[in-house]
Amino acid sequence: MNLTGLSTRERIAIELFLDSLIPAPYLPKSGKTLDAGSGAGFPGLPLKIMMPQWDMCLLEANGKKVSFLRHVIRLMKMAGIEAVKGRIETKGRWFLAGEYDIITARALAPLRQTVAWCAPLLRPGGVLVSFSGADSQGALAEAEDVMKRYRLVLDKAIPYILPGGKRERHTLLLKREG
Repeated sequence: MNLTGLSTRERIAIELFLDSLIPAPYLPKSGKTLDAGSGAGFPGLPLKIMMPQWDMCLLEANGKKVSFLRHVIRLMKMAGIEAVKGRIETKGRWFLAGEYDIITARALAPLRQTVAWCAPLLRPGGVLVSFSGADSQGALAEAEDVMKRYRLVLDKAIPYILPGGKRERHTLLLKREG
């Protein structure tokens, strides 16, 4: 099974692992974290390795990917992390309003939809981490009304270019006001 679509170790290291760790210095050192639409575990697994004190839930709809994530968790003997089969837009046992301190979303949906799905699950002061492409300003403009509805404000926009890359990317940290 091809979990990521990337074929070389170098591209996997840069485009998945390195990209996942870009927001780490700006995030709380502890907290209850949800990686929405975790896929092959990015950004959740690299962030959990860097922040072992996080209580992490990897939420993924694809059963084969959930099995893979559970296998990785077992092999690495990781504590405080679980892989759950489900969808962010569907109610389930892990969905309690205001439960999470940090929610990560990479390639989940356009920012407007990601905010609508994730913001209700954030505690006041919680952070939604959205991995955006080059047009973060356009995405923010399109999501302005839903961000306002859920009291999310742009806390930090992190611009960067990955090694060997040509296009600027952005990681957005959206904070839920109390």
